[in-house]
Amino acid sequence: MGRPAVLPDHRQRQGHTAAAGEGRQRGQVAVTVRRRSPGESVWVGLIFLFPAAVFLLAIVFYPMIYTLIRSFFHDGPSGQATGFAGLSNYISIFTSSDSLKAFENNILWVIIVPAVVTVLGLFFAVLTERIRWRSAFKIVLFMPMAISFLASGVTWSLIYVDNPSQGLANAVATGIHDTFHPQQTYPELHPSGTATALKGNASQGYTSTKAYPVPSQALLPLTGLDLTSPPPNAHAAVAPAPGRGLNGVVWNDFKLGGGGKPGVINPGELGIPQLTVEAVRNGSVQATTKTADDGSFSFADLPSGNYQLVLPAGDFAPAYDGISWLGKDLITPSIMVAYLWIYAGFAMVLLAAGMSQLPRDTLEAARIDGASEWQVFRRITVPLLSPVLLVVFVTMLINVLKIFDIVFIMQQAAGGNARYANVLAVQLYTDYGNQQFGAASAIGIVLVLLVIPAMIFQIRRFRRDER
Repeated sequence: MGRPAVLPDHRQRQGHTAAAGEGRQRGQVAVTVRRRSPGESVWVGLIFLFPAAVFLLAIVFYPMIYTLIRSFFHDGPSGQATGFAGLSNYISIFTSSDSLKAFENNILWVIIVPAVVTVLGLFFAVLTERIRWRSAFKIVLFMPMAISFLASGVTWSLIYVDNPSQGLANAVATGIHDTFHPQQTYPELHPSGTATALKGNASQGYTSTKAYPVPSQALLPLTGLDLTSPPPNAHAAVAPAPGRGLNGVVWNDFKLGGGGKPGVINPGELGIPQLTVEAVRNGSVQATTKTADDGSFSFADLPSGNYQLVLPAGDFAPAYDGISWLGKDLITPSIMVAYLWIYAGFAMVLLAAGMSQLPRDTLEAARIDGASEWQVFRRITVPLLSPVLLVVFVTMLINVLKIFDIVFIMQQAAGGNARYANVLAVQLYTDYGNQQFGAASAIGIVLVLLVIPAMIFQIRRFRRDER
């Protein structure tokens, strides 16, 4: 056999080109093999990753693994692990009263706060689109984010102080209450030790020790009025004048400097205004009146008979002093309000940025077609904003699952009611401080398990948005 013929170079190139073209026509794909550049060596990448991997292992994985292991052991007197506990530390989270309360509060935070923050942020974002000073409005609402949780907690603790003269919330509450339900009560008043005209106590009211006929005059002495700051409408008491009906006077049987005879109206002694006086006969209230500024009262139209005079308990009830914001019933909602104050501006900024990217022509087309503003908002704005709304919601969900600082700070002002605001992170801190490391580790693992699903969802969403 002869040697195969060798084609010239140009004919070989033409043959290869024709074959490649024929391959492409048949649907074959040419694969180009890219050579690595010198800086793309696997070993070079591993060398650069090694410090970060060591650091991550030291501060994340090792503590997490140790915490998981420690959560399965009992605690000794000084916090050392004494024996295998199995799942008892986890079970105690749902059986111990403190841990169970913390878990319940965390559930309330998860159910209420992310949704409310998102709705408030959306409301403020829409509002800023329709006002002139939108930049200033955004700055004011976002300002709480620039304040530390410590400072915010202290500020709101002062706002919630029970004393109306110190706490802003109670000052407002008492002002509103007194505007619509004005009342003047004297919880400090009581019969003097030497007086025998009245009997009873402040919780049940005071009753005259004798019955008064009609006509007659009754002297009803009390004591205990704050004479350094008396009621501004209180005038000097005057002895009742004889008349046709049953009349009398209620006064403070004492004056600054002392002196005078007990049970007798002495010069300088003040009448007690706006006290309710009831005329009672056979256990039934026949008439009611109020004392004047000098403490005098009168029943002009009573039929003949004998009547006991009663100063009801309402005259001596403590004055309305507001709401116990940090009491056991309201402490958790009160802390939530403080948290909303901080994060509403954060949600507003994100949603306002999202609204600025909405296609204006779509909104205008809907308005031209006759859609109302509510229809535009509900059917166009909210659906287009749904990705941003979801980001805000999930971010808040992660934050409230591990809420700690503002709850811990405001608990300090709640005294014995602090435990009613407990959350899992605060309970973890408490157990750790009490050297109950197994219980604290179990709570830490539970918190991680609760946060991980939300984080995975958020990461997947970010990756999907990047595609």
